Amino acid sequence: MNEVLLRSLTPSVLGILVRRGADFAAAEDAVQDALVEAVRAWPAEPPRDPKGWLVTVAWRRFLDATRADAARRRREDRVEEEPAPGPVPAVDDTLQLYFLCAHPSLTPSSAVALTLRAVGGLTTRQIAQAYLVPEATMAQRISRAKRTVSGAPFHRPGDVATVLRVLYLVFNEGYSGDVDLAAEAIRLTRQLAAQVDHPEVAGLLALMLLHHARRDARTAPGGSLVPLAEQDRGRWDTGLIAEGIGILQAALARDRLGEFQAQAAIAALHADAPTAEETDWVQIVEWYDELARLTDSPVVRLNRAVAVGEADGPRAGLAALAELDDSSRSSSGKGYRVPRYAAVAAYLHERNGDLATAARLYAEAARKAPNLAERDHLTRQAARLNAGRRR
Repeated sequence: MNEVLLRSLTPSVLGILVRRGADFAAAEDAVQDALVEAVRAWPAEPPRDPKGWLVTVAWRRFLDATRADAARRRREDRVEEEPAPGPVPAVDDTLQLYFLCAHPSLTPSSAVALTLRAVGGLTTRQIAQAYLVPEATMAQRISRAKRTVSGAPFHRPGDVATVLRVLYLVFNEGYSGDVDLAAEAIRLTRQLAAQVDHPEVAGLLALMLLHHARRDARTAPGGSLVPLAEQDRGRWDTGLIAEGIGILQAALARDRLGEFQAQAAIAALHADAPTAEETDWVQIVEWYDELARLTDSPVVRLNRAVAVGEADGPRAGLAALAELDDSSRSSSGKGYRVPRYAAVAAYLHERNGDLATAARLYAEAARKAPNLAERDHLTRQAARLNAGRRR
């Protein structure tokens, strides 16, 4: 196999697919699939026209992916905008596909990435952002996962923990990203909860319901973001909140705490507060301590710093933020590796009275924002502080 030849042909093949109408991310995935197939097939049967072979295979892969994505979207269109509480009346094969992609021969992280790409419909870039890794690294991980399972038997599906991780990431993308997948993730998690008696399944469903209950209040009529403290709590869905809290309480009573139950407990404390000022931040910090013990996640520690800042004051929050400063910086030393680190730092510096630093950090956070609504919100925050300093 001439790997130099493959690498030299890749940009040209990619360009042809884009000119034929494929968007860049989809074309890139299709070309990667074609390269994987070339590595498998060419040693036994070298093509007369390598470039033509790659274009044909990549274009077929692109069409297959487009049809699969259209089918997935048709399934989503059948779902009501607000997921109905109670038993699921109908079950399709989507959840089974999640289990099949979570194959035992894959590491959990690779299985999650493959499922998000193949079934969840997320792009390689979106998955890379969720995992805090470069897009090229994630593309290689997905390609390796495809090669691993290409000849593997599927009589042993993956475990529940991997499927939960996929559903959680799909919901997060739907809740805060550019693709609306939240209702589909809730629908599938309801199905899973009906089939599997596990407290973490219940914890994830409770977490989704509690977050989804606040969804209508998260944006103003013009589409701008509304921070949690400023949301109209009268617009929160009390039915979903009550259902989520009930599911969570039953899960916690089993005394098998997991990360999704801990996250749901934090969401429940926010949902239970009549006003932002009445939020029990001390208890939220305690739950973040539990969550950090369970996950050792820099994102968890970032959110904990916000809670500490609310419970004990902005200086305490900045001290908590400083504990993860080195690990949160990018390898280049410029900017931050953990999403929204600069936004959190800006908020805490503003509350501490350092408006110049806060404005600079809000502007930096805006440049790194994962979506347009968040970028606009952070830009307005920076502009507000800069205007106040000039007066």
